[in-house]
Amino acid sequence: MNDDVKANRVPKPAPVRGMQDFLGDQANRFDHVVATFRDVARRFGFRPVMVPVVEATSVYQRTLGETTDVVAKEMYTFPDRGGDSLTLRPEFTAGICRAYVSEGWQQFAPLKLITHGPLFRYERPQKGRYRQFHQIDAEVIGAPEPAADVELIAFADLLLKELGISGVTLQLNTLGDAETRDAWRGALVTYFERHRDALSEDSLRRLETNPLRILDSKEAADRALLADAPVIDAYMSAQAGAFFEAVQAGVQASGVAFVRQPQLVRGFDYYRHTAFEFVSDALGAQATVIGGGRYDGLVEQMGGPSTPAVGWAGGIERLMMLSAQPVAPRVDIALVAMGPAAEAAAPALLAELRIAGFAAEQAWRGNMKKRMERAGKSGARYALILGEDEIAGGTVMVKNMQDGSQAAVPRAAIVRRLKEAL
Repeated sequence: MNDDVKANRVPKPAPVRGMQDFLGDQANRFDHVVATFRDVARRFGFRPVMVPVVEATSVYQRTLGETTDVVAKEMYTFPDRGGDSLTLRPEFTAGICRAYVSEGWQQFAPLKLITHGPLFRYERPQKGRYRQFHQIDAEVIGAPEPAADVELIAFADLLLKELGISGVTLQLNTLGDAETRDAWRGALVTYFERHRDALSEDSLRRLETNPLRILDSKEAADRALLADAPVIDAYMSAQAGAFFEAVQAGVQASGVAFVRQPQLVRGFDYYRHTAFEFVSDALGAQATVIGGGRYDGLVEQMGGPSTPAVGWAGGIERLMMLSAQPVAPRVDIALVAMGPAAEAAAPALLAELRIAGFAAEQAWRGNMKKRMERAGKSGARYALILGEDEIAGGTVMVKNMQDGSQAAVPRAAIVRRLKEAL
């Protein structure tokens, strides 16, 4: 290659760091997670909701907490042309609660909602963590009963089972009511103040702003202190204790195994009462697959009425990594049309099959052998072979791709015969 050609070559583009492209098995896994999520949600009576991918920055500053890592370090925030500060959504709950207030959805409470889509955080990319990532999300808004917490946990547990994911443990805790949380927070501050010299730099900052987050530290020096740190049970109000007992009893009655994790906290300031995480033993440091809890008071922070709520979110990429088997695209029928007359007849046959509900595709090029190979790779259960003889005889050759048997079927009866077979 001469120098002039090299100089004029267009640079090869690359994805933005922390972003990713999906094709083939990855894309199939993504769709499988979302489709399974929707199916399980249907069984629990949840309805879909959609919210914008961008919100006013204040929506997240007000609700997630100014001192959280997401708000302080990780949000993609920018001014629009009108000078307003906007942020690409880093999570779903705040945006859904904003819509609940601004759209007047209080009239529909209690609401059982699901959504999914891309989220954005400027984090250090690593296994299971990206800067554009995707989540499934489930929320119950307007239900103060512990049964709402139980139902959401049972929903998440069944979803994992339906995805064939094993090696996951449900960790369960409570963050108590305001009285409990304030007393526990004070005890934690006193304890960690006595050990300031041993705390990491991040934990020293959190000691001033959000001491509960020290319990979630991954630093070895901090972890060594946690064994003797005050636990919430010693500061639990009677009301908060009764609520948590009801949640535990309901989870047990639902057949969902769990372990109590008294140091479990969640990353955002809006959590109260129930907190939980489904944790995998196969993901290393990024072990949480689904996490959530109760966030009574968040709607009120948005300017709405006092509204109880509980929800969870799960990372689609992590669920894809843990899914048991590769997911093949669902193709019922592969059409192999050979010759001009057969190819001219193919669109009408494909349209009839698809209207009847079959997933059907056609191999467009190559000789008979190559087209049949493509039919095999598609995973189709049946191949329909259409050539000059079939066109002349008004038939379609139907080949069973599992056992190799084949038979000529009248063209007019093809849909009925395939429905009987499938």
